[in-house]
Amino acid sequence: MGTLKHPLVEDRVIFGEGTAKEQWLKAFKEQPLEALDLELFRSKRVVIVAPHPDDEVLGCGGLMQQLIALNCKILILAVTNGTQSHPNSRKYSPDQLNILRPQESLEALNCLGVLQSTERVELNLLDGQIHLQTDQLWQSLDNIIQADDILICSYAFDGHPDHEAVGKTVQAYATAKQILYLHVLIWAWHWAEPLDARIDWRSAKAYHLTEEQLIKKHQAILQFKSQIEADETTGNMAVLSTSIINRLLMPYEVYLSDSFSHVL
Repeated sequence: MGTLKHPLVEDRVIFGEGTAKEQWLKAFKEQPLEALDLELFRSKRVVIVAPHPDDEVLGCGGLMQQLIALNCKILILAVTNGTQSHPNSRKYSPDQLNILRPQESLEALNCLGVLQSTERVELNLLDGQIHLQTDQLWQSLDNIIQADDILICSYAFDGHPDHEAVGKTVQAYATAKQILYLHVLIWAWHWAEPLDARIDWRSAKAYHLTEEQLIKKHQAILQFKSQIEADETTGNMAVLSTSIINRLLMPYEVYLSDSFSHVL
């Protein structure tokens, strides 16, 4: 995997294979995070704002399964259709990805067992350019979000420019409207190190997946074939390497929010 650089992400650079899963497991065994309070979600509508089709599963594939048991409705806002994931590819053109990646997302949700309780809305913003379209994202949130919703989105300092633009916009919107929001770590697991000072671990809560939920999350991730297969037409490795997938299959998902201090 090459380096994902962008002026907006500063020192949060995605490079190489990143921090090993074993390092994270060791760190959280020594200093466990507090558990996420599931009662916050009971009978609520949970809106997951995903920069690209797959982020909802990579970040929240375990929690989404639990939300169904809590009588929640799930709404996924697909901010982009991920059409720029394979630049210059003859295998996956932007037009093909525009159809394929949302379909992969639906297949993944089916693997999780949440498809029947999940609504999915495509906002069709430009992949790779969300930081230039935050006004459009805000307007979409204003049209869709209800006062009692809980918002989950990518971390505002996740290391990917689209993830950060979504995270910062959703955080600002939720704060302005006094709506509970959570950030979920996705690419931060790659560039950060255990107890990295660039992440506010004091606002972090862990959702511990059951073994069955972990297996289903793995099956769901495998539905994103465009992201897990190498592209022989460009010579590029898979967007999601085996080690990246393995790291995202830790037995917990970590959510951060300043909101926690107001509701606990």
